[in-house]
Amino acid sequence: MATWSAPGKVFLFGEHAVVYGKPGVAMAIKPRIYVTVRKSRNPTRAKSPYIEGCFREMGVRGSVYVRSMLPSSSGLGSSAAVTVATLSAINDEFRIGYSRDEIASAAYGIEKKVQKGKASTTDTYVATFGGMVLITGDSKRRLPPVNMHLVVGCSQVSHSTAKMVGQVGDMRNKHPGIVNPILDAIGEVTMSALHTFAKPKEFGCYMDINHALLEALGVGHPALTRLVLAARAAGAYGAKITGAGGGGSIIALCPKRAKSRVAGAIESCDARAVLTTIDTDGARKERTA
Repeated sequence: MATWSAPGKVFLFGEHAVVYGKPGVAMAIKPRIYVTVRKSRNPTRAKSPYIEGCFREMGVRGSVYVRSMLPSSSGLGSSAAVTVATLSAINDEFRIGYSRDEIASAAYGIEKKVQKGKASTTDTYVATFGGMVLITGDSKRRLPPVNMHLVVGCSQVSHSTAKMVGQVGDMRNKHPGIVNPILDAIGEVTMSALHTFAKPKEFGCYMDINHALLEALGVGHPALTRLVLAARAAGAYGAKITGAGGGGSIIALCPKRAKSRVAGAIESCDARAVLTTIDTDGARKERTA
């Protein structure tokens, strides 16, 4: 029996723009998904297409148990985390010998197949390696870890990443003169924010600008707007959509003393608040009793 876990992720900057080669910054966060795999002669069929894909990829059969701290369909990378954790546990239990890079690559292939080509390498990379990553086109550069106090606000409004990416693509085709400058501006915000990790007020200001640009792309939602405004009013340095939008989650950067207040403001909007910070471990083996 082997138990592995993998973290969720947020986009600090650059969602949607990264689809068009602009820079973005993603970060692993503390809530995790835990997966236990055991060799079994008569395993029950997994209900998740991601888990089924993992066993198919590795060419083995076994039983699996999943425990999640991440809400699904919330823009926090839950499918990537379950895929990476399952592959890692299978790899360990069956002594297959995949490297961490091979786990990340296989996880992306499974996500891409399940999501009919709409998956991003970012989610599976961050779930595998943890930390903070600068994405530009196909390249990924790990950034020095920064301990920041974040509150995630899960709107409880489910969304489809593929649908929102397609919607932005359609808008860009119809109005390239409007949409392309917005995507360029998101890229500029990302690069400018890289110099302000030690200045949380400035960093939060860039988050607010990024949020406004995402709303201009049409990926906002009334529930997300309420959460962003509530977080800012409660003392957050900045708050924005994280992920594809149209539902899902927001993130708020907070002074340490204001975390609980911001979380309370988010929950007063009938949303779920998660206090978190950076996760530097990525996929890791857990002790089993």
